[in-house]
Amino acid sequence: MRQDRPGQSSEASPGKTAAGPGAIPGEDGAAQDPRSGLPVPSGPPLAPRRAYAWRSLGLEPAWRLSAWGLRSLVGRLALALAAPFSPAAARRQRHQVWTSRRVEALVTLLGGLKGAFVKAGQFAAHRHDLLPAGASQPLTQLRDRVPPLGLEELRPVIENELGSPLEQLFPVFDPQPLGAASVAQVHRARLPSGQEVAVKVQYPWLGSALAADLRWVRALLWLAGRWRREKRVDTSRLAAEFERGLREELDFRREAAAAAEIAANLAHDPQIVVPEVVASHSSRRVLTTSFHAAARIGDREALAPLGVKPRDVLAVVARAYAKQVFVDGLFHADPHPGNLFVLVEDGAGELPKVLFVDFGLSRRLSPELRQELRRGAYALIQRDADSFLAGMQRMGMIANGAEAGVREAVDAMLARLQGEGGALGLSGGRVLALKDEAVALLRETPGLQLPDDLLLFAKTLATVFSLGEELDPELDLMQLSLPYLLQFLAAKD
Repeated sequence: MRQDRPGQSSEASPGKTAAGPGAIPGEDGAAQDPRSGLPVPSGPPLAPRRAYAWRSLGLEPAWRLSAWGLRSLVGRLALALAAPFSPAAARRQRHQVWTSRRVEALVTLLGGLKGAFVKAGQFAAHRHDLLPAGASQPLTQLRDRVPPLGLEELRPVIENELGSPLEQLFPVFDPQPLGAASVAQVHRARLPSGQEVAVKVQYPWLGSALAADLRWVRALLWLAGRWRREKRVDTSRLAAEFERGLREELDFRREAAAAAEIAANLAHDPQIVVPEVVASHSSRRVLTTSFHAAARIGDREALAPLGVKPRDVLAVVARAYAKQVFVDGLFHADPHPGNLFVLVEDGAGELPKVLFVDFGLSRRLSPELRQELRRGAYALIQRDADSFLAGMQRMGMIANGAEAGVREAVDAMLARLQGEGGALGLSGGRVLALKDEAVALLRETPGLQLPDDLLLFAKTLATVFSLGEELDPELDLMQLSLPYLLQFLAAKD
């Protein structure tokens, strides 16, 4: 069972951090990474344990996925044999039950394999061009289906990465994790200085198993592409995007750097709190931050005694994400409620502070993509289908021979926007409704494929708007975001 506690992400992220006391990186003569300033491990590479040998060779995923496929095939065959003897309604019901059970089993299987397989499921969940309707939602449950490892399995990672025995590094280390996610889990601990910290530790086999896991992921993407052949999905391109993102996420130095940059970008707002890394106890596979008590952003029972109003918290979240996505171009790309908290402190009712955790999934939009987004927004405002389609062509979003179908879909979308009063006149609720229509458009239009960075950008905004609808549907997040959107439209990259 996973265990989440106040102030921690359900995606196994360290909680809020203050400036980490302790040794300064490099003061003991240890080498430093020139980009991040974090210590470089001085010990030998961690050798795969025998227990992980099957995983490192790709054999464990092979037999587990094969067993799932065989059971699915047998069940599908049983349905086919029973079909001639059953009325249509009973056949549909049995098929729905069978599909639900197989997807549930797959989600559990991927969660147990962790690493690339959980990430592949999460990746597929927002690729509506890859999966049929109804298949995406169960995969979003993967963040809740990752069983944790015991501390003794993580001990070699911590000691090898940081170069000292666990007890010297952390005199107190809670063996029960605060959370377990796709690539790591988090434990509460205490530094020799007495500072309370959260320690994010990568699973020990991920590095050695990465090549084999990625081969399996490429094979699964190819099969999904064959299944959705009518969509003409470029699975090799998807595989390259997925691999790039996973390799970045496995380097916690990158996460530390992203958190620091986002913190600097949002430093003007005293109500936004971004974790700071305890650099002396962090490395490529271990990330340590200080621990602060906090309540989940959607936990009304915990927030009510503090006098915290959901509307006030949402305003902070809207400002933070609008600035990140429209102005800064680097954004925290996983704003689900398990990654957003409110600090439990005096005065929270008058001035609530929102804590953002887990920067493993962050994204920087390229200048080229930002320019195309700006052109696309102008085209939507002006209802200029030709300009909008030209931008899609420049970004490689339209397969050869699919132009006519995509144009028809774009014309329908622009007509709908005109009926809603234009792109800038939409309310937050209508943005969500149009998001659902865009998902259907992406799923049903052959030859239409969006870059993953663009989909992640859209998914991030949609998740923030969904959070607004859940916590306070009367607050119009679109209006709160509009000044930053206008600043984006007026800027020149």
